[in-house]
Amino acid sequence: MLKEIKEKLKNMPDLLTIGQVSEIFGIHQDTLRNWEKDGILVPLRVGKRKDRKYRPQDVEVIVEKMGSRLSLQQLEQFLWRSADILRGKIDSSDYKKYIFGLLFYKRISDVWDEEYNRVMKEYNDEELAKADYNHRFQVPKDCQWKIIAEQAENIGQKLNQIFDKLNNANSPKLDKIFDDLDFANKDRFPNETVQRLINHFSQYNFGSNYISSDLLGDAYEYLIKQFAADAGKKGGEFYTPREVERVIVNILKPHKKDHIYDPTVGSGGFLLEAYDYLKQKSGEKVAKTLYFYGQELNISTFAIAKINMFLHGLDSADIRRGDTIANPQFLNDDGSIQKFDIAVANFPYSIKEYEYELFATNKYGRLEGYDMPDKKNADYAFILHIIKSMNQNGRAGVVVPHGVLFKTGASERIREQIIKNDLIEAVIAMPSKLFYGVGIPVAFIIFNKNKPEHKKDKVLIVDAEHDYLEGKNQNTLRKKDIDKVVSAYDTYKDQEKYCRVVDIKELKENDFNLNVRRYIDSSEEEEIIDVQQVKKELKKLEDEKKSIDQKVEQYLKELKY
Repeated sequence: MLKEIKEKLKNMPDLLTIGQVSEIFGIHQDTLRNWEKDGILVPLRVGKRKDRKYRPQDVEVIVEKMGSRLSLQQLEQFLWRSADILRGKIDSSDYKKYIFGLLFYKRISDVWDEEYNRVMKEYNDEELAKADYNHRFQVPKDCQWKIIAEQAENIGQKLNQIFDKLNNANSPKLDKIFDDLDFANKDRFPNETVQRLINHFSQYNFGSNYISSDLLGDAYEYLIKQFAADAGKKGGEFYTPREVERVIVNILKPHKKDHIYDPTVGSGGFLLEAYDYLKQKSGEKVAKTLYFYGQELNISTFAIAKINMFLHGLDSADIRRGDTIANPQFLNDDGSIQKFDIAVANFPYSIKEYEYELFATNKYGRLEGYDMPDKKNADYAFILHIIKSMNQNGRAGVVVPHGVLFKTGASERIREQIIKNDLIEAVIAMPSKLFYGVGIPVAFIIFNKNKPEHKKDKVLIVDAEHDYLEGKNQNTLRKKDIDKVVSAYDTYKDQEKYCRVVDIKELKENDFNLNVRRYIDSSEEEEIIDVQQVKKELKKLEDEKKSIDQKVEQYLKELKY
């Protein structure tokens, strides 16, 4: 048994009441009753009232249950079942933030307990064990998970109070993380519903001794993906499929100590993909040298991204909230746009309403050398912001709708200016239906402010539209599809019907139109038909049919039909 449980059990009787077990383990009595219903626990039933009595063997089962280590699949299923408690009660696009908030709260509370017990075991000094510097996050005594697990009435209101205290105790680290959560609304969250959620999360210890950052981070990503699929079109607002991000990150190839920026960070997938890339290539120690920056407008999505970084152990990731076009958060002391080694983005496509007038003031120098983007389409406003955010050796990978490649008007003028500045390294047309609820095909544009000599005044055009695994509602990229695109970029050579290195002169001849089909004919070659041969084959078939008809006629006569 765990040492702390042993200490609590020292002076307790052999047979424990449900109240005593609940207090010792810090779990709600309903959780114990649910385990009994599921056959996990079988306590004695004593006396006329059949009161529950828990024996030492029952306590052992509870210890194992509370401290059991889940596999990734088990953890994913457990977390997804938490959503079932809310499904039907509130909109599917909303309940994700409540599940994520509770999961994060349970994690930091259980980790705080582990840290406290670790210091107590080594030094037996309670004041030292509670000291701020011994804890990754501060969890005041009246905010610990066992407090909410023991709450019987007004649980939602109590949760709100706890979140406020956690925010204050960890400011600015946890600023705005819990701001969009309101469990006190009893119409949406009746007391029994919140209690079911608390009981559900109370079933397991979410401390790092039981669930590693990698495991919990992967499960959290799974949950984000499931919520995105559940939300349909709205899911694309906060989640980019990881295989899409993987193509761009594998092209950009982050290096040790790179500063990586996502101006529309969503749930943080691009940044995590960059971390995973370098971790697999050079190990965790080198991957931890990366610097991550992100900005997100939607407060719920901002919280998802922050929690995502924390759960993956990337506490130093700098995620800020705000409108990137109107109010960019990453600025130098003189008010100019901060510059990065790598920028990645899947910005919201074709926004009609954006801060056009403010952008036109060129307050942040994003229009230097470029025309003003369309008033009713923000695509090139985002692109110009990204270009401005690249340092002198900066690279960027951006997901764009196909219209960015060929639209006329202001878009055409800006596209010409970008091409003449020789900033585009590659344009990659991707399959349709890669995103939740969005059927349109997209393209990737790879920018480079310091092209190697053999790529100067050239653009690699890739047609990868036909390489994917078809799905009912969504198509996916397979490993071989990803590898094919990355290999084409790395070799930077022509491949018949797949990619071409196009000189800027040719782009100029085509009015700087980047429509991939202008440069690559990936259609299947039509089969050349020998008409005379076909006529001979038809004549032969007709003769054979005539002969068969004659034989059938003869058989019918013989049978007197």
